[in-house]
Parts: sequence; structure tokens; C-alpha cells
Amino acid sequence: MNSFTVIDENNWKRREHCAVFRNYVEPSFCMTVELDVTEFLATLRDEGYSFTMSMIWLVSKCANEIEEFRYRFLSENVVLFDRIDTSFAYMDEGDDLFKVVNVPFRDSMREYVTEATRISKGQRGYFVSPPSIDVFQFSPIPWVTYTHISHTNPGRKNNVTPMFDWGRYRERDGRIVMPFSVQVHHSFVDGIHVGHLIENIQAYMDEY
Repeated sequence: MNSFTVIDENNWKRREHCAVFRNYVEPSFCMTVELDVTEFLATLRDEGYSFTMSMIWLVSKCANEIEEFRYRFLSENVVLFDRIDTSFAYMDEGDDLFKVVNVPFRDSMREYVTEATRISKGQRGYFVSPPSIDVFQFSPIPWVTYTHISHTNPGRKNNVTPMFDWGRYRERDGRIVMPFSVQVHHSFVDGIHVGHLIENIQAYMDEY
């Protein structure tokens, strides 16, 4: 588990907001937006990088830079992790069942893509370890272009792991666009934070 700081909730700016949503039956909300991946996709093709692995790295990089995405419940405490790693669904060629792969985050896209590809291809089991709380979860759906998505709910009150999805990209008016979804727990993340994340992801893609 990555290092973390236990939050003094009595002196925490989100104390009231967290308390309001913490015991909701459904405290998470999901937002789907459209990303322009034109420049990003072209560069990845030139460099020979996997789009999926690169997206996981990029989203994790931007989410790690926003404090609200690194909060978790640990026992009865609120903690802030220094870094969040990745957990994603992956399908081997010729297999129609996915496996869940866990890969530590790396500061370098090249290092992360290389490591994630190696671990994914080498993992034999579908579910080889219990889920950790210090991860971002990813479940790309490259077969369809969607406008809305929902997720299964494990029913655990303290499950606050952000989830990210994207669908099949397509051409429109000379640009390549793609649906992208973010699910977060309202105790920690508000719409403004999702907005900042989307802005940062798009800006990185445009400048990459």
C-alpha cells in the first residue's frame, strides 16, 4: 500500500460535505463527456504506443495531480494517499473474458506502458489479488461508442475508488472524438473537480 496521511476531520475543509454523502445508499455519481483525441492518437501511432495503456497512464497522471481524487476511507478514517496506482480490465488475444491487472503508476509514460504491457501479457489468472483501495480503476469499452454508462455496485459503504471508462472513438468533422466517463464518490469529489480533470486531460492530449 502506498504511503498516506490520516486527515484530521475536525480541521478539514470537506468535513461537512463528506459527512453528508458518506452514508448515502448511492453516494457516487458518473459523468460522461467527449474528448478530442486527434493529436494524441496521431502521436501515439507515430511512437508505437498502445492507446489503452497510454490513456490509463494519462488519466492517472492527471487524477493524481488533483488532491480530491486521492482521498479514501481506511477503516473509520479519511486518508490522503501520496500516490494512486492503477487497476484495469484487460483481455488477452483470443479470449473473451477479461482479467484485472494491477500496475504501479510511473512518472514516465514510456516506463508505464512498457511495464503495464509486460504485466498484462504475463498474468495468467483473471483475478489474482484482492482489490486495493489505492488504485484508479479502468474498464475501457472500445467496441461501442456510448453516451451513458453505469457500473456494478459491490455494496461496500467505504468503496470510493474512482472509475474511468472510454468507448470507441470515431471521426466527426475531421476530428477524432471519444466518449469518456468518470465515476467518483461525492464525499470527496465534486463536479468542479471532475471538470478540472477533464480540462487537464484534454489540454495534455492537445499538447502531447
